[in-house]
Amino acid sequence: MTFPALNPERRISPLPSELATLRTALTPGEIEVLTFFDRNLALEWEIYIQPHLNGLRPDFVLLNPNVGIAVFEVKDWNLAAMSYHVKFSQDQQRQNQNRESALWATKGGESFRIKDNPVEKVILYKNSIANLYCPQGNNSSIDQDNNYLALITAGVIVTTATTQEIESLFHPFYVDRNLLEKAKQYHPLAGSDALQANDLSVVFPSSERTDSSLMKPGTADALRRWLVEPDFAATQRQPLELDAKQRQLATNRTVSGYRRIRGSAGSGKSLVLAARAAHLSSEKKQVLVVSYNITLWHYLRDLAVRYPVPTRTINQTTTWLHFHEWCKRVICNEAGLANEYNALWQDGEDISEVLETEIVALTNQAIDIAGSSLTTYDAILVDEGQDYNPFWWNTLRRVLRPGGEMVLVADETQDLYQRARSWTEEEMNGVGFKGPWVRLDICYRLPPALIQTLTDFAEQYLPQVKLNLPKAESPELDQYPVSLRWVQLKTTDGVAEECVNAMLKISGSADPVVAYADITLLVPTHHIGLAAVAKLESQNFEVRHVFDQKQQKQKSRKMAFFMGDARIKACTIHSFKGWEARYIVIAITPDTDLEAAYVAMSRLKRHNEGSYLTVICSNPALEAFGETWTKSCT
Repeated sequence: MTFPALNPERRISPLPSELATLRTALTPGEIEVLTFFDRNLALEWEIYIQPHLNGLRPDFVLLNPNVGIAVFEVKDWNLAAMSYHVKFSQDQQRQNQNRESALWATKGGESFRIKDNPVEKVILYKNSIANLYCPQGNNSSIDQDNNYLALITAGVIVTTATTQEIESLFHPFYVDRNLLEKAKQYHPLAGSDALQANDLSVVFPSSERTDSSLMKPGTADALRRWLVEPDFAATQRQPLELDAKQRQLATNRTVSGYRRIRGSAGSGKSLVLAARAAHLSSEKKQVLVVSYNITLWHYLRDLAVRYPVPTRTINQTTTWLHFHEWCKRVICNEAGLANEYNALWQDGEDISEVLETEIVALTNQAIDIAGSSLTTYDAILVDEGQDYNPFWWNTLRRVLRPGGEMVLVADETQDLYQRARSWTEEEMNGVGFKGPWVRLDICYRLPPALIQTLTDFAEQYLPQVKLNLPKAESPELDQYPVSLRWVQLKTTDGVAEECVNAMLKISGSADPVVAYADITLLVPTHHIGLAAVAKLESQNFEVRHVFDQKQQKQKSRKMAFFMGDARIKACTIHSFKGWEARYIVIAITPDTDLEAAYVAMSRLKRHNEGSYLTVICSNPALEAFGETWTKSCT
């Protein structure tokens, strides 16, 4: 799709050069609207496309630091394809007050409700902005507050119909929500005729203003942290960068089909694994990618789709699961042993014993029962192999097709579950491996200044652990500034509050502007996590997190956790193992395992515009180490 030239002096996010690679491609109508705004708005108006707005994704948000804010929903609906109409309940049809309307359509004699009502959506976006940044707005009378109305415009543009047609269709909604008369100019409806005529007075009446007493200096700065494109979104559009060794591992197999790869944090183990999965998919191989961490498969898949292979191919041939979910599939789906599976989780059962041995034993029984109908794979790729034991590995081997391929990647320094110790060389020889480990030595994730800090920590506090310490690239290649901050507390009582303060401090001090959705909180317990989430939510921040008091709900939250979510992230240290982020706050208490503390600090991702890591620590044993940190390392 061809994009028209846009004004290089206007602030547009994402950059115009990157619009063609957005994961959610712009529609022709959205491109037309973008061009209209760029051509007609004063240069002071900033344009944000599909921004991550506290869990929401509007089509466009416009921001002028001197005037106000606007949010627009764009539709390319063909009004001739279906008959659209507004529908009320029978009781509401006899009333003109306090009625609720719904948008319906009829096609082929069948009527159905349109869930994607642009008027409702744009009002939701408007209210979200008001709740976060506009204290003069309030939830009880949000659409009637004149001050609020003057600050935020919420408009709908349908590029395939006339303005008159759109106003006729949506008129009942405007009546119901008191959006006519004076309020109408802040809730404009526009069609193709207004766009073609370059008529800003119809599309965006408030844009003609040059200033507003309601627009406070801090409002624009705060809002930008939701509107600028998050680092993870920009990264997701970039192809995977592999060095020569990583590329060789991603594109070739051993003669035996078995390969084991060892490397430190940030050396590219997961990247190689994901690239190998994508490469195999291009060969039409059926691939199973498994991790122990429930949350990690999202990250691995996001890596894989950046490899130069069509995403459709990857989706068709690759299965992404955490190990125990794969066990459940084999037991329940392949062998029909759902009752036996459910019996494992009866009250009183030792969950750790179930996960360690009982569910795996039942999986082996299920494999025997399934026989020739069992789903098998051409390749099985295991990430975070230090979290597995040989019994699990051998169970996976049973679903490998003859002549197939198995890859294990591991880092013993991140052995949070104490299983890597069971992988002796004798044990390795008995599960298919021969020859030495392949080593990935160079760390490409961490800022070089942090690598030495982590090395000092590991050598001082992890003397009994088999260390795979990260090695930096050549010192002259250090172009990655990092801000390191250590806050030492006397007690654990205030950890959650200090974590939230630290997150907001990063957002307020980082340059360039930090997207809130890029900020990640890592904590050792669900208790601390829930307390921190409550404090964030009390300040109207939406949070994508994994915390709950009930284990089943924890699992559900972990399954839904992914970096592409438009909210602030919060996670346990264990569940974030294998991930990375540019802006991290970590909580460490006296009960926090020191290996977990190392893992948490090693999640920081370098960037030429800077990375930020803050540790909130209440463990007195680490106070001396914290004193070695500087507030800023470059």
